[in-house]
Amino acid sequence: MEITLHTPVQEWYVNTTNNDLSYWGLDYPPLTAYQSFFHGLVLDRFEPESVALHTSRGYETPSSKRLMRWTVLTSDAIIFFPAVFAFSMAFHHQRRFDESAWAFAVILLQPALILIDHGHFQYNCISLGLTLGAVASICLHRDYLASVLFCLALNHKQMSAYYAPAFFAYLFGKSIRKKNPIFEVMKLGVAVIGTFLLCWWPFLHSRTAEAVLLRLAPLQRGIFEDYVANFWCASSLVVKWKQIFPNTVLAYLALFATLVSFLPSVVQQIRSPSHRGFLLSLFNSSLSFYLFSYQVHEKSILLPLIPASLLILEDFSLYRGMILCAMFSMFPLLRRDGLVVPYIATFALHLLLLNVPFLEKSLSHVKERQHPSLKYMSDGLLFTGCLIDLLYLLIEPPPRYPFLFEALNSLLVFICLVLIGLHSHIQQWSATSTHEQIDADKVKMN
Repeated sequence: MEITLHTPVQEWYVNTTNNDLSYWGLDYPPLTAYQSFFHGLVLDRFEPESVALHTSRGYETPSSKRLMRWTVLTSDAIIFFPAVFAFSMAFHHQRRFDESAWAFAVILLQPALILIDHGHFQYNCISLGLTLGAVASICLHRDYLASVLFCLALNHKQMSAYYAPAFFAYLFGKSIRKKNPIFEVMKLGVAVIGTFLLCWWPFLHSRTAEAVLLRLAPLQRGIFEDYVANFWCASSLVVKWKQIFPNTVLAYLALFATLVSFLPSVVQQIRSPSHRGFLLSLFNSSLSFYLFSYQVHEKSILLPLIPASLLILEDFSLYRGMILCAMFSMFPLLRRDGLVVPYIATFALHLLLLNVPFLEKSLSHVKERQHPSLKYMSDGLLFTGCLIDLLYLLIEPPPRYPFLFEALNSLLVFICLVLIGLHSHIQQWSATSTHEQIDADKVKMN
């Protein structure tokens, strides 16, 4: 906020005397920079010291923290909440009110998103809200609006690219079934290119677009940091990837592994695009990126968690397994930031929400469809994850293995995510009918 407020656009992503990139440089796409500028205007109006050039670094007061919390709350209210409501109306319109209201509450009250955005001021609610708006547009057959909204999400946080294969597969698969497939693909291309040009124009005009791109690809940071619950970190207990290969080779290995992982999901949607299949493809694609891509952060678990929550009435066991994986995988990060009490409180309340007593009867048919193996896996994960968290809080690890509990936590969640991923891929390929299958004849008439 300090940098975007007090320096010209062409310096936002460039190292200068006023912009020390090693301190807290912008490393997200242009829409995040614009958001920082507008939020900076608000903070400058109420507490200018909090965004003053140079002197605001390290500045912290109760009022500045309240202002920061309000920036996240207003982002939730303006973008994320309406997007969730739009999706619920579009996808759950044939459901009973108590079912759709419960699903709506579960999506809104996700503890992982609350803890990350309101504990770290990450504003994932904006990029995820824009993505949810795009998903709602897909469900309403507003494909061009969906393309624009998803491109805006990509231009807010590059992590939104986790969803790109699913959007591409669904829209391409649907377009090639229309009367003029080439023309339909071209129209989508115009929407995409136009949105990107609009977002990037100030940097294209000032010829600093290359500097922005370099900030978005942190190859120098290595294939993983900390103990994130993905393949590279979990397998590093046996294979020392960072010692064997340079970063460039690891980047290509990660790219190849990610492509192979999400390819079946993409093929299924191109062959048979459908709304439920699209949601499963969003989950499978984002999970593939989380498990195998380069430089994954703990907060990236939010990306597969969102589509899992959208499918809660379709596959309760999928969401239950994912919310447990998400919370346990983020615990070491949240503990370092002093968020143990909020972690316990929000986690416990969410588990209660998943088992509301007065809704047990009306939701029994939703939970009866749980896949037995996932249910048992989730029960085991809940017990084992809580045990590891408790040991992590109460016992000092042996000096020889200072990160023992982080490693055990990472390995446990990774194994569960692989099992969930196999289940969701099977579910996507078996989704063939009911409300989710697109009628090819109707598509051709449009």
